[in-house]
Amino acid sequence: MNMMKTLQTNLIRKNRIRKIKTAPGSLILLYFLFAIPLLSQSQDTALPKNYVCYRANTPLSIDGFATESCWTKAEWTADFADIEGDKKPIPRFRTRAKMLWDNDNLYVFAELYEPNIWANLKQRDTVIFYDNDFEVFIDPDGDTHRYYEYEMNALNTQWDLLLTKPYRDGGLPLTSWNFDAVRSAVSIAGTLNDPSDKDTCWRVEIAFPLKSFTDSSVVLPIKPGTQWRINFSRVEWQTLADNGRSIKVINPQTGKPLPEDNWVWSPQGVIDMHCPETWGFIQFSDHVAGTEREKFRPNPEEKVKDELRALYFAQRTYYSHYKRFATNLTEINQLNIDNPKWKFNPLFQNTDKGYEITAKQKQSQQIWHINETGRVWSSLSK
Repeated sequence: MNMMKTLQTNLIRKNRIRKIKTAPGSLILLYFLFAIPLLSQSQDTALPKNYVCYRANTPLSIDGFATESCWTKAEWTADFADIEGDKKPIPRFRTRAKMLWDNDNLYVFAELYEPNIWANLKQRDTVIFYDNDFEVFIDPDGDTHRYYEYEMNALNTQWDLLLTKPYRDGGLPLTSWNFDAVRSAVSIAGTLNDPSDKDTCWRVEIAFPLKSFTDSSVVLPIKPGTQWRINFSRVEWQTLADNGRSIKVINPQTGKPLPEDNWVWSPQGVIDMHCPETWGFIQFSDHVAGTEREKFRPNPEEKVKDELRALYFAQRTYYSHYKRFATNLTEINQLNIDNPKWKFNPLFQNTDKGYEITAKQKQSQQIWHINETGRVWSSLSK
């Protein structure tokens, strides 16, 4: 994992969204992607976080309070950290989450401590991170393509979308896509949009229908032990009180709001949530929350996938130097990137459009593949 992170060049991409009126009442969302090259950047080297998700044994009332017994017995995640990891200060306010599941839904409950709770956006599928928000990112099959993003604010206004692939690979956000039958609720310990008093926190509770994830090759029913990639993010703006309302603090040099804080469960190492390979892991347990503890079991196949991803990032760097992709490890090693040691005997096959690299564990029947789009998938050896 450390080698892969060192090779993540050109990762920070800001998806700036500009609204342009084309006709009365209609808007087109244009995504402008700006890459900032990062050469051999120093990043948080901690492995992705993991969480064992236990079963709910009773129907859950999605009310934003999570008072059912299985909720009270479910474990909290670690407190959120800055998206870049340990090299940044600890977040000003605490955020944590917990999860449950049953045959129909994946449940998420989060607690966001906040002395001044505010929200303005009320229209579904608007850009919710312009308010303070809570975000969920899910890649069930871990191939980094066709993954899901869900955002909500303290008004329970939602934005859900399907990403064809990361923005760095030319991915498109399908904003018309929706989590059918998703349920969500917000509870507030304090007052909303009243900066004259001090609030405690706001809580979100979400039920994601499992059938909505079939766009990502999910096989239902989910088998115990199955692992997905998932991460949570909290966007927090600096504000001040102005005539009874909260407004963003403006940078006098630019005339624009100060940059938002991004606090996450599993640090990304870069200011970009759209790096699914760095998200945390969730493991589905067949045990009911509070009845029996289960250990998270790291999947050894992830080591092969990490090496392939390291080669993918190395190929990006190689292409930027030579305007073609490398055809073997000898050419890759000319980059002199931290003297990587390739453990899984990767095989290169170049095509007119790009390349495909394969690798496998010695005793495994699974062959792992990656190509120039960054997608990782497996096949069985013959």
